[in-house]
Amino acid sequence: MSNTNQEENRVELLSPAGDIERLKCAVMYGADAVYLAGTMFGMRAGANNFTREQLVEAVKFAHAAGVKVYLTCNTIPHNNEVEKLPAFLEAAADAGVDAFIVADIGVMRLAQKVAPRVHIHISTQAGVANYATASEFYHMGAARVVLARELHFDEIAALRAKTPKELEIEAFVHGSMCVSFSGRCLLSSYLTGRDANRGDCAQPCRWKYYLTEEKRPGQQFEIFEDKGTHIMNSRDMCMIEYIPQLMACGITSFKLEGRAKSAYYTAAVTNAYRQAIDGYYDNPSPNYRPNAVILDELRKVSHREYSTGFYLGSEPGQVLENGGYVREYKVAGMVEDCGGGFVTLSQRNKFCVGDTLDVMPPGKPPFLLPVTEMFNSEGSAIESAPHATMTVKIPYDGEPIAKGSFVRIRG
Repeated sequence: MSNTNQEENRVELLSPAGDIERLKCAVMYGADAVYLAGTMFGMRAGANNFTREQLVEAVKFAHAAGVKVYLTCNTIPHNNEVEKLPAFLEAAADAGVDAFIVADIGVMRLAQKVAPRVHIHISTQAGVANYATASEFYHMGAARVVLARELHFDEIAALRAKTPKELEIEAFVHGSMCVSFSGRCLLSSYLTGRDANRGDCAQPCRWKYYLTEEKRPGQQFEIFEDKGTHIMNSRDMCMIEYIPQLMACGITSFKLEGRAKSAYYTAAVTNAYRQAIDGYYDNPSPNYRPNAVILDELRKVSHREYSTGFYLGSEPGQVLENGGYVREYKVAGMVEDCGGGFVTLSQRNKFCVGDTLDVMPPGKPPFLLPVTEMFNSEGSAIESAPHATMTVKIPYDGEPIAKGSFVRIRG
């Protein structure tokens, strides 16, 4: 493959942006595009999301870096919400978003009417699992479909082969999985009154369940499977070791889940996949596998046990023992300046002289930074950094570290 063709056909890395901080982290650490929500109609009500003014700022910032912005409008709106849609869509179009991600046909048609220049991407919530549905959405005017997460490699390849080549195909490659098909879940609504299909899921699938018999109130019987009772608690997806297979089946955009997760999570996962994808293009072999340093980066973020989801067909999908996360690292600080023999950090979690920090520069391998001594903003020597956002200077004479880089500590 020529370099020209590689550039033209280069896969897109699509990162989550729950707020402006996370958007800037995604851009800094290598995203080609970001997806985000306004204050309505997005499937992550728990994220901060973007006001109209913040959306304008976000689009300007992303576009200045050559990064596209896709706005999620993928809830299933009720009658009393539909009348708010035209103004919302028009404002987003005026802000300059590149696409609307929609799940509802009525929302799609309204968007085409009031904002005809904005591309339409069909959300995974629509459950696109076959070439007939994908093709029909294309003929209705969609530029892209986001596939249902329940497909394996062969199904995606067949869908790609039988759909118009102009139709883009997006698929999730990393992040949380939903126990219900394409996220169409009613558990949260029934148990808590929070509607998962309108962005307010309480995640009851992560809970521990017991069985009770109606004539024995108060007596609980475990619903036990193999190792535990968290029978619906899905593992997280991680496909970073399968870059060649993902590309071979014709996916246009690799999507990272996590709009409700931290800025550090956004940065670290984007950084790992950016380096993995670039590594493949440097060595486009069907046997390509990212090096161990890149793979290790995904262990340094908060995550559930990893799996390959449905891509390989039959890997176990649940973490039965608990509903929690694996957390081996925390953010120690963020780089504010680097030069004059010091790296200056804004502290996020306590660290001390004698600790070893783990620096995560964008686009480069991480490296360790032993804290042999440190100083506060007045230049006084200190033994620890216990206060949030305090300024800390650490002796350093290595290569410059980009401002905004995350610095971690194990524990």
